[in-house]
This record gives sequence, structure tokens and C-alpha cells, in this order.
Amino acid sequence: MTSSPAATGSRLASRLGFSDRVFVGPSARKLAREVEAGLDLVEAGLAEDLHVADSLADAASRYLYDAGGKRVRPVLALLTAQLGGGNLPAVVDIAKALELTHLGSLYHDDVMDGADRRRGVPAAHAVWGNNVAILTGDILFSRALTLMSGHGDRAIRLQADTFERLVLGQMHETVGPAEGEDPIAFYIQVLADKTGSLIAAATQSGVIFSGAPAEYEEPLRIYGEKVGVAFQLLDDVIDLSAKPEDTGKVPGTDLRAGVPTMPSLLLGVETDAASVALSAEIDAGVERIAAGEDPAILDDALARLRDHAVTQKTLDLARSWTQGAIDELDVLPKGPVREALTRFAQSLADRSS
Repeated sequence: MTSSPAATGSRLASRLGFSDRVFVGPSARKLAREVEAGLDLVEAGLAEDLHVADSLADAASRYLYDAGGKRVRPVLALLTAQLGGGNLPAVVDIAKALELTHLGSLYHDDVMDGADRRRGVPAAHAVWGNNVAILTGDILFSRALTLMSGHGDRAIRLQADTFERLVLGQMHETVGPAEGEDPIAFYIQVLADKTGSLIAAATQSGVIFSGAPAEYEEPLRIYGEKVGVAFQLLDDVIDLSAKPEDTGKVPGTDLRAGVPTMPSLLLGVETDAASVALSAEIDAGVERIAAGEDPAILDDALARLRDHAVTQKTLDLARSWTQGAIDELDVLPKGPVREALTRFAQSLADRSS
């Protein structure tokens, strides 16, 4: 049975967050079929790669994978690989390794952030405890490295460099900027390391391991990093108006846990009396929550932060990073790959509307 034009790219469009009307032409439909076929290979492989002989480790390793996810990083690797040889075995393995690295980082992040839920289910540490959650993340990192090691020094180096940036991003977020360091620039670097580096590895690896023209590699690496920063800035905005039924999180989850976000940082450099007072109120509320008080004490302050001009500034900044990412695509030939990457970046801003 032949797929209809509308159905051909619907799964891919859904994962990337835009309308499947992008995949209406013959070449675009062919691209969607190729990427979706590659994604089927990735999904089937991940089901095997996540299996662990030990029953506890097996259940914990599969937990967040089974909870869902759009597999954005594998999709981006497969998409940029269509600029070269497409769904080659190396491309599929690298795509799987990047998703395993992403999954492993979620286990660690939830422990460090004290997050109660992930993907609509209780966080792994809430089920098995911090130690098992952290060790499960380590298992996933080791599986990712095993996959990478089958494809030479370039793959191993890519994994090592990306993993180091993930760790540094988490470390710097934990300790905060040094005395006299610009907190805004510091935070942007944290986002580039924690989120941008892995998305950059995805867009870059599709070029490398498909044999696509080498001149595409660096622009697509930069594209991925800028998309990652934009994504997290938009998450900071969305965090303030999160709907628990959609996200499993209450509004302001990050701030209540003492995790800085761009709106709170921008608020901290405002000098008008109302902003200074609101910033002090939020800081005091975070300290009280850490001491055991009800997180609801910050409800009113976070509602005012949501309506403050700094939240719109964060949104504007995110859109600037999005446009910067799109500008990097000028080196690519016009066609469905470039169009899909452009629409993916644009869709990030759309989700905050």
C-alpha cells in the first residue's frame, strides 16, 4: 500500500515539531521516507542496546526510553546524513549512541536537579533511589561508547568531546559563575555545553559518517549548538507557564529547585525598585523551599515573573539564537534537507507562542 503525500512525512514532522506540509513534493517525500526508515533502524537497535542481563539494571535502563521521547537527536543525525550517503550503518550506530548519551544525561540531571517527574512518569531516582539512577546513566554512557568505538577514532573523539562538555555544563550550572563573571554570558555557555553540544554532535555526525561534503560539517555543528541554546531559552519561558497535565511539571519547577533560568538572571540585573524586590522575594523563597517549606510559597512571585518584561526579553533572545542557527544553513543546497532544518529551528519559537 502506497503512503499518501500527507502521511509520508507526518511522523517525521511530528518529531521535529512542524507541519507535514513541508514534505509535499516528490523529493521531500523521498527524504521523509529515508529518514523514517533510518529511524526504524535506530528504534529497533535501541531496544537491543538497552538490554542488560541483570534484571534491575535492565528495568532501570529501559525506563526512560519506554516513557517516550521524540528522538530528536537521532532524527537530526539521520536528516543531515541525507546530504551524503544516507542511512549507512555508521550513521545509524552514531544516532543510537547519541540517543543513549541523551538518555543517560537525563538520569543524572534529574538526580542533581531533584526533579520528581520526567516524560510524565516519576523520575528514575524516585523509583530506585539516587545511586541506582546515577549508575543507570553510567551504563547508558558505556553502551554509547561501545557503539561509537566501532567507527574509529573520529567517532570516539566526538563522543569524548561531547561528553566532556555535558559534564562541564552540569558542573558549571551547579557551582555558578565566579566572582565578577558575567552571569548572563556564563549561563549561555552552560546551555551551549549542556544542551547545544549534543544536538551539535547529531547534526555534525550526520555529515561526517555519511560522507557528505566536508564544508557542511562546521556550519551544521554551529547550527545544532545554536538550536540547543534557543531550545533551552524557550524552555525557561515555558517553565514559567508549564501545564502539569502536559509536562508533568508545575510552573517554575527549575526556579523552585534553585536552578537559575534566563528570566531570573535578567531580573537580577534590573535596577528598578519593583524588579529588585521581586528578585529578592524569589531568592528568599528558594531558600525557604530548600529548608523544607511548601514550594507553593513562590506561586505569586513566579506569576509576576512570568508577566515581567524580562520574560519577553528571554523570548526575544531565544528567537535571535534561532535566526542565527538558520543563517548557518546558507551553505547547504536548497532542497528538502535545508527546508526541514529551517522549519525545525522555526518551530522552536512557535512552541512558545
